[in-house]
This record gives sequence, structure tokens and C-alpha cells, in this order.
Amino acid sequence: MFNSPFMTLPGISPEEYSYLQSATTGFNEQQLRGFLMIYGSKRRNPDDMVLYCILGFFVPGLPRFLLNQVGMGILYFFTGGLCFVGTIIDLINHKRLAFEYNQKMVFESLQMVKMGNIQ
Repeated sequence: MFNSPFMTLPGISPEEYSYLQSATTGFNEQQLRGFLMIYGSKRRNPDDMVLYCILGFFVPGLPRFLLNQVGMGILYFFTGGLCFVGTIIDLINHKRLAFEYNQKMVFESLQMVKMGNIQ
């Protein structure tokens, strides 16, 4: 696990690590480097999500906008983070929010690597 290139990703959780391992099974070294370059730029660090959720008390909906959930971001913005209840729930579930977003980014990154025909 410690020699894996996935360990260079900041704040990686064991759940994310195993997801990445299963998603990139069969990749050669060049494909893996291409994937990591694309995924690393799109990924949200779960530790940073805590900061974004705290900032969500002052700018309601900020974490949702950063997770490309524009509709929820607008809803949070106009309702004051659903009267702060939604913001508190986001703060508690920040790791799950980041993992769900990162799963989508893994899928997009895989598609880009496959379309780029990196061998």
C-alpha cells in the first residue's frame, strides 16, 4: 500500500484507496500516471471539505457549489443553508460528500484516459 502511487494523493482514505485500486485494475504504468494526473486535478480532499463546510456558515451553499451540485447550492444559498441544519449535516458528512464527488471524478478520469488511448 505504501509504494502505491495513490498514496501521493493528500488525505486519501482507505475506502478511496480500495476504490481506486479496483477502478484501475489492469492499467499499465503510463495509463496509471495519466489517470493520476487527471484525477488529482479534479479530486476534492476530504480535509479541505471541512474548511468549505465551515465557510458554508458564512456563504451558504459554498460546499455544494464546489461539488458541482448547483441546484442544491442555490437552495442552500437562499434558505441560509436550510436554516443552518443542512450546513451542519454537511459538516458531519464531509467525508461522504467528498467520496461521492471523487467517485464521479474517477469515472470521468477513467473515460478520459480510455478516450485518450494512453497505452
